[in-house]
Amino acid sequence: MVAVILFASFAILVLLNVPIGVSLAGAGLLALTQMGMGFDIFPNIFFAATSPFVLLAIPFFILGGNIMEKAGISEKLIAFAQSFVGHIRGGLAIVCVAVACFFAAISGSGPATVAALGGIIIPAMTKVGYQTSTAAALMATAGGIGVIIPPSISFVIYGSVTGVSIGKLFMAGIIPGLMMGFALVVATFYVTRNTHLDKLPKATSKERWSAFKNAFWGLMMPVIILGGIYGGIFTPTEAAAVSAAYGLFVGFFIYKSMNLAQCKEILITSVNQTAVVMFIVGMANFFAWVITIEGIAAAIGDMLLNFAGGNVVIFLLIVNVILLIAGCVIDGTSALYILSPIILPVANQLGYDPLVLGVVMVMNLAIGMVTPPVGVNVYVACGITGLPFKDVVKKVWPFVFASLVVLMMVTYIPIISQFLPSLME
Repeated sequence: MVAVILFASFAILVLLNVPIGVSLAGAGLLALTQMGMGFDIFPNIFFAATSPFVLLAIPFFILGGNIMEKAGISEKLIAFAQSFVGHIRGGLAIVCVAVACFFAAISGSGPATVAALGGIIIPAMTKVGYQTSTAAALMATAGGIGVIIPPSISFVIYGSVTGVSIGKLFMAGIIPGLMMGFALVVATFYVTRNTHLDKLPKATSKERWSAFKNAFWGLMMPVIILGGIYGGIFTPTEAAAVSAAYGLFVGFFIYKSMNLAQCKEILITSVNQTAVVMFIVGMANFFAWVITIEGIAAAIGDMLLNFAGGNVVIFLLIVNVILLIAGCVIDGTSALYILSPIILPVANQLGYDPLVLGVVMVMNLAIGMVTPPVGVNVYVACGITGLPFKDVVKKVWPFVFASLVVLMMVTYIPIISQFLPSLME
């Protein structure tokens, strides 16, 4: 009965367009009432969920990404990529995906990547012949790479829930993220195969060198973050703080594009974004606690195991379907907190690597960023272009299909994710 009340009330609240964090809290509190437990346990669970040291990485990565965005790094990254591939047919599609990968290694957030780059790259693509809706769809999907390529807030969340090394998760996401980027470029070439696209003038060696020098300090940020983590200099949480400090140094003393007034704006924006994420973290953890304490997670896990008949291939197929559906209706943070305690024990019983499972889960949720009805990246792209949501969604499906092909490869060929982390051992 508790399970029915929990999931039914959550579904009703979501359908009523109640914010996801409030929906999780409301459903959990109703379940507590049915369980005969007092509400006094609620604040204790919330505090315990938001207090782990590792979660300090979230506000610092958010702050670092916002600082680098205000420092003008997005324009410099785009100019750098354009100088090398802008002159070939479809070059701007490569620029879009490549810069999304670079910026992903700065912001760690899909919507932030779309917001920072979309206002520049979408008009540029439209100018050379791309349909605005196609450019917006590509930018929205490429923005999802932001949660796969490290540093990734989603990997921080998964690592905090499961105990899997965040450093190894960061390393495991690099190859799958690059593969997804390549697949998006191929999909764009296919979609625009009959479209006339203008080419940009070929940059000279001098222009390329100048673009590299301008983008150098931005390109160094992921090198410092990841190099510091894998070199044993600092932890992922400390790396997040270093990213914020480095961003301030670059913005004030290298690019000289920031001032104290902007710092106030950046801090306010970062605090607001952090508050939203941490509220969802606390509520999702509370929801997951109810699922676990009532034995719902174990019951669903047993059902999954029985349905799959102990076959890991079938189990993974079911998991991907569940995650893709979940990504359509709830945000990635909530999905990780709710589904990880259900899926991970079954994966362990079947001998599936928790590290690879983390990459698979995050990739599914990255795809969910462009699938309706939530599709947060699509909403950001629509806000930039002024296009209706349905127009962009129509053009997003070829990119979703390309992403699904990569997802299946990563799911069933674990070495893709395991290769780089194995080098750390």
